[in-house]
Amino acid sequence: MKVLTPIVLLAGIFLAITVNAAEPFPVYNLSVSFDTKKNLLRGSSTIIFPEERKVDITTGDLTVLSVKLNGQPLDQKMKDGKIKVVLKGTLEIVFEGTFREKYEKEAFKETGLTKKFIGDEGICLTGGWFPSIGGVSLYILKAVLPGGFVAVSEADEVKVSGNEKSREYSFVFPHPVTGITLIAGKYTEMKETFNGIDIYGYFFPGDRSFAKTYFELTKRYLGMYEKLLTPYPYKRFSIVESFLPAGESMPTIMLLGSEVMRAGFIAETSLGHGILHQWFGSLVYVDYPKGDWSGGLTAYLSDHLYEEQKGTGWQERKNLMVDYENYVNPEKEFPLRNFISHGDFSSGAIGYGKGAMLFHMLKNLTGEDTFYQALKEFIKEKQFREASWDDLKTAFETASGKNLEWFFSQWLARKGIPSIEIRDPKVVVLKGIQTVSFEVIQKGEPFKFDLALQTRTDEGESTEILKIEKERERFEIPVCGNTVELVFDGNYDLMRRLSPEEYPPVVSRLLGDEKRIVVIPEEEGDIYGDLVDVLKGKGFVLMAESEIRDEDIKKNSLLVPGVESPVLKRLFGVVKRPDSGFTLAVKKNPLNTSKVIAVAYADSREDVLPAAESLFRYGRYSLIRFKRGRNIEKDTAETEKGIRVGLHELVIGIQPQKTIKLDEIILKILDKPVIYVGERHTNYEDHKVQLKVIMSLHENGRKFAIGMEMFQKSFQKAINDYLSGTINEKEFLKITQYFRRWQYDYNQYREIIEYARAKNIPVIALNIWAEIVKRVAADGLDALTDLEKAEIPADMDMSDEDYRERLEEIFESHKELGSRDFNNFYQAQILWDETMAHSIDAFLNRNPDYQMVVLAGAGHIVYGSGIPKRAFRLNGKEYVTLVPGTGVPNEDSGDFVLFPEHISPPNTIKLGVVLKKMNGKVQILEIQPASIGEKAGIEKDDIIISVDDWKIEDVDDLRIYMFDKKQGEKMTIKVLRKKFLLGYRELEFNITL
Repeated sequence: MKVLTPIVLLAGIFLAITVNAAEPFPVYNLSVSFDTKKNLLRGSSTIIFPEERKVDITTGDLTVLSVKLNGQPLDQKMKDGKIKVVLKGTLEIVFEGTFREKYEKEAFKETGLTKKFIGDEGICLTGGWFPSIGGVSLYILKAVLPGGFVAVSEADEVKVSGNEKSREYSFVFPHPVTGITLIAGKYTEMKETFNGIDIYGYFFPGDRSFAKTYFELTKRYLGMYEKLLTPYPYKRFSIVESFLPAGESMPTIMLLGSEVMRAGFIAETSLGHGILHQWFGSLVYVDYPKGDWSGGLTAYLSDHLYEEQKGTGWQERKNLMVDYENYVNPEKEFPLRNFISHGDFSSGAIGYGKGAMLFHMLKNLTGEDTFYQALKEFIKEKQFREASWDDLKTAFETASGKNLEWFFSQWLARKGIPSIEIRDPKVVVLKGIQTVSFEVIQKGEPFKFDLALQTRTDEGESTEILKIEKERERFEIPVCGNTVELVFDGNYDLMRRLSPEEYPPVVSRLLGDEKRIVVIPEEEGDIYGDLVDVLKGKGFVLMAESEIRDEDIKKNSLLVPGVESPVLKRLFGVVKRPDSGFTLAVKKNPLNTSKVIAVAYADSREDVLPAAESLFRYGRYSLIRFKRGRNIEKDTAETEKGIRVGLHELVIGIQPQKTIKLDEIILKILDKPVIYVGERHTNYEDHKVQLKVIMSLHENGRKFAIGMEMFQKSFQKAINDYLSGTINEKEFLKITQYFRRWQYDYNQYREIIEYARAKNIPVIALNIWAEIVKRVAADGLDALTDLEKAEIPADMDMSDEDYRERLEEIFESHKELGSRDFNNFYQAQILWDETMAHSIDAFLNRNPDYQMVVLAGAGHIVYGSGIPKRAFRLNGKEYVTLVPGTGVPNEDSGDFVLFPEHISPPNTIKLGVVLKKMNGKVQILEIQPASIGEKAGIEKDDIIISVDDWKIEDVDDLRIYMFDKKQGEKMTIKVLRKKFLLGYRELEFNITL
């Protein structure tokens, strides 16, 4: 028998590898040859251990012919295919293995994964085909193959030599990995280059037509993930067709079975999924004993992300919950941290489904920018190293500045998912405010989570986030208009049990049910024989249709072949005969809606077998139809989107015993030194009330100023300059950094500012630097520098216990979104209020003959605790408060609680572009389809120079220019667009809005 000699390492290669390695990894030289007719592999391993270490050598099914350490026979005995030894130096193992075709193909049908196959059709070795030493090593592989075979392995460098009878391949991969693969076949090799990456395609001769599609898809996915994550880590990427029905990703390689490759939409998602694994799993390795995090993360950023990009991410998330509902029963349930591999549907629903939802909830918790920043840092920190869930937690805590122990502990260490129910929903009118009231009940040990609530009324819709963490929580939510419906988690942002109304009858409900029956028809039974055999092999119970009783139907999900079955007639009356081919339609079980009835129909036996073997790939559908083994129709029954609670009763408001019109209120308050008019920042009707008060005071000859929370004190000069006409409106907005610091639509306030300008009414900036407030919220007042302390009031009252209690309630329900320490949060809130109170006092002291109208958020005015009582403490001047009807008012809410009718704000025309300042220039990151910008010809990555004569130097400049534009106006936009090769060219677009 001929044994190959070990590879001799060239000094340059060895040096390059060891220099690039962060640790003194073992260097594993593997040399193999093949006899494909005998399914035989012969090989030798030469492994250099630079430091002494304990090694578990595993040989599995291989036959070991010799083992030497530093040239001497190793005296340890092999036991159950393993040797445990402490060694340093050079270990040499000569081995061989036989991997027979029949055994492997049968094994594939059972396990879904072939790790070792050698034959004339090809070679596929993805695990257990050479002696393993555990952990990570640096590999160099030499393979001698029969003529006509083309080989692929993990590599940044490949050398080929030989002739028609034999070819020798040398693969060098200068990164530590846990193992390597070898795939070989009679391929046509094709190559393209993208972003400096050599993309190879290895296709069987008859499938070369797929190359163009796969190269384009590969470029798309590589480009997308390089932007989302980090640059692609290798020099090569190979798409390899397999004669076996495989689908697996290894460093630099994506292996796709011929059937998958030809399957259109499946191929597209499988390729993207595999390419993402080049980062997660192939670049950052999984510390499997501590749980596989990569399955869920990859599912989230591939299959789910593709649906999100199409606007159907909610449907994909719902599907994940459907899968969990269908496949994971209490006996099969385990904590996500215990997921190691996708062994069956239930483990996949946990590892991939619940795992993907964990990352979705984490992104919502931390914010999208923080989410991706954490992943980038995670990749940089852990590349070519094993990583665990704890490493991910550390990365997200570092990026977000939040303690996420509660989040990871809850979703990783606990079995199950939340099961919620809405009880006692009703609409009441509380002190003049229509309010929806309900209780959220968690079944079992409670989870902590955000629950989105959409309230639909006859006046519109509103959305808010409910903070849930107790077994029972009651909510009373003010609404405008008559409430029609409440929708909880309509976007499927929470991993939870579905309500019966959301739960569609789909194939997976049949396949995943523990109690399921195939009803054997008395007529046409031969047509469905193959279907019955497949399902019997999957654990279905067989019962003749004459034996089926109602009790069987109640306790089981049923598959009923044929549309004339008496079982179907007993349940559904007449079942319509489907179109030709094989059809499976899943319906809710009328006797037990937690079960399903599936109706199978086929024209002939030839249509049944290929469809029966494919059923398990179509678990998310209620209707599937095949013709000659090809799927030609699939559909899912519509069910409720979210937990929906109808409130159809007509809600009639209670007319208060005493009402007063706004004009009457204004007459009563004309002489008050300070008039506080609260607002909900985005409610245009509240700003109309403020303007009405201001206009009435002016028309009645009052001398007053307008104090505004919306501007920070340092910009008072810019405000004065604008009011006096020294600068124009756009300059005013730019200097005050309005859109960056306040962000709300300036059209909400523009009429007020313009009225003040026209009537010579002073406008006073009340607020403090936002940066100071944020620093205090994070670390307290003591964290401020001396310069920052000089900006804050010298005296602040923190003794209002009622105010503190109210703030503490707010903090407890929102603390995960802000400061982690209530005392810091409280100090920041007081600082905010006190600064505005001091600004009011300072102006009135300087101008004793003036009144002031104060415009601020209702939270700073309601109950008088925020600003009013503090300003009164400073100057003793009488005040009055007008607050909008947010919440349930009581006698202390305000002197006057107003309920203005909803008014739509002025329309702000938008170009439909997302901007980011990069390298000192304003670049278009995204452009919305069918937007003004897209229709004008503006493109992604364009750099905006100017709009008309307004220079665009920052992201806010475009908002400043656009906020007052009207439909039909014209404007000119100049951009820089990157040329095909080098540099930029300037383009000009004339746009009609």
